[in-house]
Amino acid sequence: MLRTDYKPQSIRQSGQLLQRHSSRGFRWAFTGTIIGILLVILSFNSGSLADSHASQLSTEKNKISAEPAQQQLSADKAKASIKKLPRMNIELPPDTDGRLSQDQTDIADEYENAFPRRALPLSIETSLYDESADDENPNTLTAVTVQAGDSLARIFQKQSIPARDLQNIMSLGKPVKALTKMMPGTVIEFVRDRQNTLIQIRYPLDETDTLIIDKKASGYHSKIDQVKVETELVSVNGVINDSLFLSGKAAGLSDNLIMQLAGIFGWDIDFVLDIRKGDRFTVVYEKRYAAGEFLGNGAIVAAEFVNQGKSFRAVQFVDDKGNRNYFTPEGYSMRKAFLRAPLNFLYVSSGFKRKRFHPILKRVKAHRGIDYRAPKGTPVYAAGDGKVIRSGYNKYNGNYVFIKHGEKYVTKYLHFSRRKVRTGQRVKQGQTIGYVGMTGLAEAPHLHYEFLVNGVHRNPRTVKLPQARPIDKKHRTLFTASTRSLIARLDLEDRIYLAQLDRINRQQAALSNSEISPKSAPQ
Repeated sequence: MLRTDYKPQSIRQSGQLLQRHSSRGFRWAFTGTIIGILLVILSFNSGSLADSHASQLSTEKNKISAEPAQQQLSADKAKASIKKLPRMNIELPPDTDGRLSQDQTDIADEYENAFPRRALPLSIETSLYDESADDENPNTLTAVTVQAGDSLARIFQKQSIPARDLQNIMSLGKPVKALTKMMPGTVIEFVRDRQNTLIQIRYPLDETDTLIIDKKASGYHSKIDQVKVETELVSVNGVINDSLFLSGKAAGLSDNLIMQLAGIFGWDIDFVLDIRKGDRFTVVYEKRYAAGEFLGNGAIVAAEFVNQGKSFRAVQFVDDKGNRNYFTPEGYSMRKAFLRAPLNFLYVSSGFKRKRFHPILKRVKAHRGIDYRAPKGTPVYAAGDGKVIRSGYNKYNGNYVFIKHGEKYVTKYLHFSRRKVRTGQRVKQGQTIGYVGMTGLAEAPHLHYEFLVNGVHRNPRTVKLPQARPIDKKHRTLFTASTRSLIARLDLEDRIYLAQLDRINRQQAALSNSEISPKSAPQ
């Protein structure tokens, strides 16, 4: 029987092959469709995320570009910008040991790319940073010792300081006047900054005061820097065995203190002619210290001199204006209207005499003054305040000066080597009016000194001088309070001296008695 569905073998094989290919193609087509759908979904999601990130990134970039490139962000704007940025907290699992997972790293990188970091410009004032702090001493100090013949202009030139600075400094006037009278050996200091610009000058005026000249924005300014000085009171007692000078040195007084002592009592005592062996003195003076170092002796604050049994006492008083003077314990000034002797002399070569044989004129005539022998060039002082009524030269007097003191008194000074005042000039007591010489009728350097009262010559050494003026009434209470302790100290020193003297006298008497022994009894 013939089969109608029969097909040759080749046809059957081809159909099977076609069927297998069709089945395989369907599967690939289906797989491709699924993959396509997934790709569309993924593409849509990633596009949305990218658009979101791009939008945020674009917004941030617009904010940045809107700001001027040179404008500095203030602290408030920086804080506001930080608050606008989205925060992202990444919490690490406890078992990660502080390390991020790969997913967290990817997310962090994506966040960093979306929101890049940018530096905030900072504005720090230069005044807040002091470069000098890097160096311990940014300024340089130059010390210059003043040499003989040096001037401030010459020193400035050697230090390469512009003349303009010298002119500006000298324009300060009186405060810097000391710079025009610099003494050789004095040290002046210059301070310069990093740029070698002069910023300060230091010049010592004395042991405690230093002139400081500072350069500021407004120019040069001066001031006086004072070191705090502490004082200690010291007492010295002495007895006159020869001259005041030698006896004072033996007691431990300096030359300056001896001169002060002579100046205090010089109105009452002639220390060349009046003192006697056995006279005694007590001096209370200051010792000055600064920062624990001894500066030197200060002024005498109290003193007593016993001359030929008569006691003279003086205490220093400083009034409310800072004026220092010496007074008796009763309040009378030690400074009389006239000096007993107007110079420091060696001896009196000729006294006040009605008749004297003149060594040059070779005849007898009155010597109506006193001749004080002193070395040539010794300063001569005005005996009191007054007015110069004559200053000139003639062949008898040589260089001479006459001074009128009020309506009653006139003093005359003869044989100067050189005069220092002119006619009509007013002078103060103690002011130098000339120098000892031997001009005119003179055999040796000396001062011929005359003292006239109402036109009549009087002995300058014995004439009664005007009464000393008492202390001002408005200062009486202050004087009593401030000098009470000084007077008490003089009383104490006087009692101590008398006690020591009494002990010495008793010891000497006992020694004398012990040396006088009774003679042995007769056999």
